[in-house]
Formats: sequence, structure tokens, C-alpha cells
Amino acid sequence: MKTISNCVEDILISQPYLEEALARNIINYSALAVELTEPISKMLKKEVKPGAIMMALRRYNPPPTLGNTIKMKKVIQNLGDITVRSNLTDFTVKNSSTLIDNHAKILERINQEDKLFYTFTRGIHESNIIVSSSVSDFVKNHLKHEHFIAVQENLSAISINLPQDNSKIAGLYYHFFKRLAWEGVVLYEVLSTTNEFTILVEDEFVDKAFTAIKKVKS
Repeated sequence: MKTISNCVEDILISQPYLEEALARNIINYSALAVELTEPISKMLKKEVKPGAIMMALRRYNPPPTLGNTIKMKKVIQNLGDITVRSNLTDFTVKNSSTLIDNHAKILERINQEDKLFYTFTRGIHESNIIVSSSVSDFVKNHLKHEHFIAVQENLSAISINLPQDNSKIAGLYYHFFKRLAWEGVVLYEVLSTTNEFTILVEDEFVDKAFTAIKKVKS
């Protein structure tokens, strides 16, 4: 049987910003309890008093990864260089039997210039190619027989070098996404390798996104 505490936990887990504010003791328990009275009453299908909800809020124990643990602080302090690349174009195409062959021809062109930006991601149903806009016409020409799902120009990539063993730290990416969301930055794509994390944004967001990531690092 579901309890008030179960309902409080479900709501907080689904709203990480609210959960973090509660963990940092920067939220008014009484006001939040009143706000949650109606949704929790609906979840339990009976009337619930704010006082009972407030008690559940005070007893709630957030996951330890939400706090700024010593391990998390050390990882964030050891974040590497932040690199910005502009003038990028993103191609999303439907997977086909000819896509790999056409992609191989594009790679031959990419390999001729060391300074070109390039990434390729193959999903179950579609593939994504991000390249410097200087070769976008070349890419379009070699994919002209493919089915384009989306083409987006005027993009910038912000890459962050991550310290070793970052993949063993729970909640690391959460700090980036939280800050970017708070700053109102819309992410167009997210890419990562073992020790590198890259976000792709439209040019109008690049300054705000860079500042947001710098705040995480500092």
C-alpha cells in the first residue's frame, strides 16, 4: 500500500531540481507541503493534510550523490580544457544499405584536413554526422541519395576534457545538465567518449553555454 512518504519520494525523484533544493535546505517545507497536498491526495485517492506531507519531507533522505561529496568535488576541480568549435552543420539521415559506403567517401575528404571538426554516430534507425560547415556542401552531395531527417546549420560544439575514472562517478553529467538548464540553454546534441564530453548548441546559446560550464568547473 502506497504511503505519503512513497508519494513524496516519487515526486522528488521526478523533479531533481526540487530534490536538490530540499537537500540543500533552501526550500520552505511548509510551503512545499501545501503545494504537494493536491497531487498527493490524488495519488492516494484520499484527503491528505499538509502537516503529514511536511513530516514526510523532513524525513526524506536524498541520494548521497546529490551532495557535493569530496570525490565529486575532486573530479569537478580536475576538469580539463574547455574547447569551443563554431561553424558546424549537423546532418541526420535515415540508416540505409548505402549509407556506410557514402560515409566512407566523406571520411576520405575529412582525412585531408586535420583541423576539420567531425563526428559520426550510428543509431538503430538513424545516423548523425556533424562536420565543419566548410565541407557541408561536399557532405550533402555524397548523401544526396539518402533520406535526410534533419539538417541544422549555425551550430557550435563545446567540449570538456574529463579526468580519468570519470565514468565511475555517479551524477557527474547531472551537474552539467542542471547548470545548462538553469541558464536556459537548449541542447541540440550531446556527444561523449570515455574522457570527453561535448554539447552541441545553436550559435545563439554558445556564450551562455560556455559560461554555464565554466561555472560548473569553478
